[in-house]
Amino acid sequence: MLRPATYAERDLILPWRNHESVRAVSLTTHEIKPEEHAKWWEKRWRDVLIYEDDRGVPAGVVIFNENTWSFYLDVAGLGDGLLAAWMRLEKEAVEYAFGPLGLETLGGETLADNKQVLALHRRFGFKETRRYERLVDGEMKTVVWTERGK
Repeated sequence: MLRPATYAERDLILPWRNHESVRAVSLTTHEIKPEEHAKWWEKRWRDVLIYEDDRGVPAGVVIFNENTWSFYLDVAGLGDGLLAAWMRLEKEAVEYAFGPLGLETLGGETLADNKQVLALHRRFGFKETRRYERLVDGEMKTVVWTERGK
């Protein structure tokens, strides 16, 4: 289930975002310090949706910015349930984008070497529309833009 984040959940999600495997496939790979996260949270917390697993436990984040989106999961907390959570989160995020948000298209950036997420996006109808190079924490990386319509 996706639901709006509460202001008090600021510190809950920082360890998820700073998990080594999440940072490794993010467009910002450095460890985010609490002060940096707090500044971001003040500006963006109303745009954050919390994904709850089938037990009702917060387990991920979805952020929409106009017709783009990003997400990450509580990799450490989900353990063996990670793949199932990825699939449920993506399904619910797409439904939310084309339902309550009323979007006509939804797109996002994924690092080209993040094959698992690119495969997941394809499974949910996203198409690769372009590739480009982008500086990611001082290193040039290939980014894949994927998009789907309603």
